[in-house]
Amino acid sequence: MNRRILIIVSCALVLSICASYLVYRAIGDRVMPGRAHTVEIVVAARDLAAGTLVHEADLKMVAWATPPPAGAILKRAVFLNRGVISPIYQGEPVTENRLSPTGSGGGLATTIPPGMRACAVKVNDVVGVAGFVVSGMRVDVLITGLPPGGSSLNGPKVRTLLQNIQVLSAGTNFQKDKEGKPEPAQVVNLLVTPSQAEILSLASNEMHIQLVLRNPMDTGISAPPGTVLSDLFGGSREPAALPSTIPRNERPALRPAVPVVEGLHADAPPVSPRTYTIEVSNGSVHTEARFPRAPEKQ
Repeated sequence: MNRRILIIVSCALVLSICASYLVYRAIGDRVMPGRAHTVEIVVAARDLAAGTLVHEADLKMVAWATPPPAGAILKRAVFLNRGVISPIYQGEPVTENRLSPTGSGGGLATTIPPGMRACAVKVNDVVGVAGFVVSGMRVDVLITGLPPGGSSLNGPKVRTLLQNIQVLSAGTNFQKDKEGKPEPAQVVNLLVTPSQAEILSLASNEMHIQLVLRNPMDTGISAPPGTVLSDLFGGSREPAALPSTIPRNERPALRPAVPVVEGLHADAPPVSPRTYTIEVSNGSVHTEARFPRAPEKQ
């Protein structure tokens, strides 16, 4: 083979090898940037429900490609004995905004934002929307009862008391049994303002409460007028009119009293005694009462 051709082929081969190596390095750094730059962060070793108190066995350290998630902490001891505000799933990084402040403990109280209250409502399977009300859902609160000063003829009334209320917990107590499992409880905890807590507490003691499940994306507030029992049968019931003793259209014409005059003929017709007539009107009912007039003194 010609020596000149051999030198050209050798140079081309060396250049191609160098170019391939540089391309491999460039692509490798883009595809796997964390190979040389990683940091250990704290992640959940198991699923942690809201209200859970974090222990040593609930956390583990894993290598994470930089940059780490916002709020992630590199020391496990910082998260110990703090309550979980929102659920954390296995393998998910544990951050500051998912845990309660240090020293506040665990339980339901850690999930209540400042300025809000958790109001417990006793329910059954029907009131609790047959188990579909769970933590994080949104509900409306309906009350049923006889309004103060309302007519018993119209029956009880139902109206919407509160709307778009968040559910903190439902049907499960945060306290654990001997086996470490949540204890069932027929209670729904709702996240309300202090004024709403007063309204809900009074209603739960005096009225029948029904929870209505709503779409969490539906944040509109409606203004239903409320419904009474008589409306279900075609309108309000009017009170029956009392029978009139003397109907207006059947009243006899009144005759003026004729005084007794001496010297009249014996065959003259008898004169009716003078009387008082009192007419009483009570709405659409009209009655009359007559009283004899006392004789005048001579």
